[in-house]
Amino acid sequence: MNFKRNILITGGAGFIGSHVVRLFVKKYPEYRIVNLDKLTYAGNLANLADIEGAANYVFERADICDFERIREIFATYGIDGVIHLAAESHVDRSIKDPFTFARTNVLGTLSLLQAAKLYWESLEQKFEGKLFYHISTDEVYGSLAMTDPAGTPAPFSTQASAGTRHEAYGNAFFTETTPYSPHSPYSASKASSDHFVRAFHDTYGLPTLVTNCSNNYGPYQFPEKLIPLFINNIRHGKPLPVYGKGENVRDWLFVEDHARAIDLIFHKGKIAETYNIGGFNEWKNIDLIKVLVRVTDRLLGNPAGTSDKLITYVTDRLGHDARYAIDSRKLQKELGWEPSLQFEEGLEKTVRWYLDNQAWLDNVTSGDYQHYYEKMYKGR
Repeated sequence: MNFKRNILITGGAGFIGSHVVRLFVKKYPEYRIVNLDKLTYAGNLANLADIEGAANYVFERADICDFERIREIFATYGIDGVIHLAAESHVDRSIKDPFTFARTNVLGTLSLLQAAKLYWESLEQKFEGKLFYHISTDEVYGSLAMTDPAGTPAPFSTQASAGTRHEAYGNAFFTETTPYSPHSPYSASKASSDHFVRAFHDTYGLPTLVTNCSNNYGPYQFPEKLIPLFINNIRHGKPLPVYGKGENVRDWLFVEDHARAIDLIFHKGKIAETYNIGGFNEWKNIDLIKVLVRVTDRLLGNPAGTSDKLITYVTDRLGHDARYAIDSRKLQKELGWEPSLQFEEGLEKTVRWYLDNQAWLDNVTSGDYQHYYEKMYKGR
């Protein structure tokens, strides 16, 4: 079968990646989607069970640091577009093991960039119609101060309550021109990979794009992250550990909204541009946790306040940034993207998904999910 495009999505068995793979496979049957994932602890092919038989879907188990294997995949499938999501992403893990983050996030990205450059340069049309799209994080920008409100209007007229929350925490936001100031090994590794992507455009003319997103939440997130971890802990009556006083502020983006933004930017974004993707939904951690507890208890049928006693304050994370807040107005103005959900609505949808898919949660927390590849793919 001849495909209109051959797109390599790295990290496609992970949280955000699986949503992007599913969207592209279903929306673009004329594209061949090659999902490349090493299947580390955060990679779960069960996330994609509903599309694994699709005629335009291929899975390749590989390490992005394996340069020769990556070159082989480019040549085998005639890759003309890359959406690069593969990364080590948990800050706590980066503090304990910075070498793994430098290897995967920096050297792995460099491996992909060089493979794309060499393969595309070998073609008659070279870089024409090609794109290397790199997904990064708002954490590369560092930390924003919690300043007094200055009457900043809500960036989106449809996001009134989110805009009010922005004003409550400060009127400064990360923009596409905010200087980089990473504070953790994770954010430092992502900042370095961002610089390599832009350097390959400036040095070789490689067609690249970079996006920086805020905290994602939604279905299929590995339960080491706050929202699925706490939902699971509430199910089992386990402690809900809160760093410091829970005063740190994060901007939350529903993962399906992020996938829509990636689709839009991949097809309509300008080469060499950076776009910030945020939900305009700032919440103090402790406020988010209290809402999460209330919603989860209600959906579990627990009396109001049942799980409040599980909230436990623990020693703050090293180098814990005070506040992140993404300004997505460039993306809105130039490409017309807006988040579709208020945070409260997205949170309710998310909690319902995890409670309706408790078998998925149990398979992940038990480790059984790691056998999915052997059961479904090995020997094919």
